[in-house]
Amino acid sequence: MAVYLALPLNTAYAAPREVFNNESPSWLRAVGKLHVPGVKYESGHQLNHREDCSATLVRKATSETTGTGGVKLPPANTIITAWHCLEFYRDLSKTITFTLLYGTQDSFSVAAYRLADGGGMNSDWAVLRLVQAVPAERVAALAVHPAKADTGRSIIMAGYSKKSEGERLSYDPQCSITGLSLRHTGGYESNCNALKGASGGAVVQLSADGKPLLAGVVSQGNGEGLSIFVPVDEFRSAIRANLK
Repeated sequence: MAVYLALPLNTAYAAPREVFNNESPSWLRAVGKLHVPGVKYESGHQLNHREDCSATLVRKATSETTGTGGVKLPPANTIITAWHCLEFYRDLSKTITFTLLYGTQDSFSVAAYRLADGGGMNSDWAVLRLVQAVPAERVAALAVHPAKADTGRSIIMAGYSKKSEGERLSYDPQCSITGLSLRHTGGYESNCNALKGASGGAVVQLSADGKPLLAGVVSQGNGEGLSIFVPVDEFRSAIRANLK
């Protein structure tokens, strides 16, 4: 039993999370819901299992200038999530599905497949390719943080919650990195609140000029002001090798 997947919902702690709405930062649209069909073995029996996680649509930092002087972002076909979301994915004939704008009238889904991953909880990250790129006009992907997250600046943690929370995209709008994780090599601990289902979600840090940058991927949390994330700097080579 992979107990580390649990991000408890029912706690006495009043999580300062907000639910995505029309007034939320537009970059949150790049955080989608990931459905992963899997297989578990219990007492010698094979059981179908579905992992519901979060993932983030990412892009290269480059962009094009339009004839009117505006900036045109390229389409994106790469997503980042947590390794443990794919732990029980064994049957490649089953489709991994990434859904953007989940729960809204504008939602749409794209099939995805695994490109690279960390292989365990100590390197809890994975990079996947979408079979069809998402135009920036529909959903603009997030740029990846070019360096390590600044521990002196606040972060934002976003992901989808489970059914009891309405399967809505929610986010902790302002929290902090509290130190290096003793449980994950290279991971950071924070006081952000991550709900069950947020695994694989986005950890974002705003640049000095307010640009949202993906700084990490949600690994686990306790729902009471402690969460662990893997900074993108820990798997930057895999991102660079697979980001198109």
